[in-house]
Amino acid sequence: MALTGNEVAAVNQQRRNEELTQSPVGGVLSSGATAAGAALAVATSLVAGGPPGLVLAGSVVAGMGIVDWFRKLGTSKVNENLEALGQATEDALNRVENVLKEHGTALDEIKKRLGSKELRNAMASASLQALRTTQKERLNRLALILANGVKNNDLSAERNDDMMRAAIELKDTDISMLGKLYQLWKDLLDRVERAKHAPSSSPNFHNEIQNVWHGFGRSLNPAEQLEYRGSFARLQSHGMIQQVTFSNNEIGREPYLLLQDGKKFYERLQEIATNAE
Repeated sequence: MALTGNEVAAVNQQRRNEELTQSPVGGVLSSGATAAGAALAVATSLVAGGPPGLVLAGSVVAGMGIVDWFRKLGTSKVNENLEALGQATEDALNRVENVLKEHGTALDEIKKRLGSKELRNAMASASLQALRTTQKERLNRLALILANGVKNNDLSAERNDDMMRAAIELKDTDISMLGKLYQLWKDLLDRVERAKHAPSSSPNFHNEIQNVWHGFGRSLNPAEQLEYRGSFARLQSHGMIQQVTFSNNEIGREPYLLLQDGKKFYERLQEIATNAE
């Protein structure tokens, strides 16, 4: 006679209980071993004695407490990240305060910047972004963006949100490449900005751009071309650089120019040095 669905479930449950009681797994679970230890014991049992039945696999997962594991680990990491960000920000702001005093900034002005609503909003934005990483270096980037924003008295909400998102998403190799492009194009970018205020001069930078990029391209290791292109793509997606095309460019060799947002972002990531150092 065929068993009903409920009867099949009852038989499976009985088998599960018997197997857990008789196997090393049951002993591990009943002795209060950790979830990781229980999983290891199950794996060992399966390898040594063969699979006792599909129902066993379900019971092991249920006994691991995965939901609790994520909850506890998540809470722990959130607290760890926010503490690390808070300490890095406090250290950086202390240095900013010293720099501002060295440059003769009035104490009232320093208090105004440190107590501003803009800084509080920027700190809230940094806190949200801090939950997206497990890397301490990226938390330090957030702290430097905050501190340099206070130093420059520039805490635009939109700019800070964009910078902090980029600080978390960009790799170390991307930041390194941005630094190379900063050194390569900063002078030209400054001259382009000045030319905007003197349209009568209308300088043509095309030849200079092509020559500079040609020399830069030759300095890059061809074996790391894919890594470079990955960095270019990520930096461009964050509005830090832009690829430009000239009619006589070879495909795949178009220059990438530094943009103002990339320049400001790289400058915000720089360590804050005082005269005492």
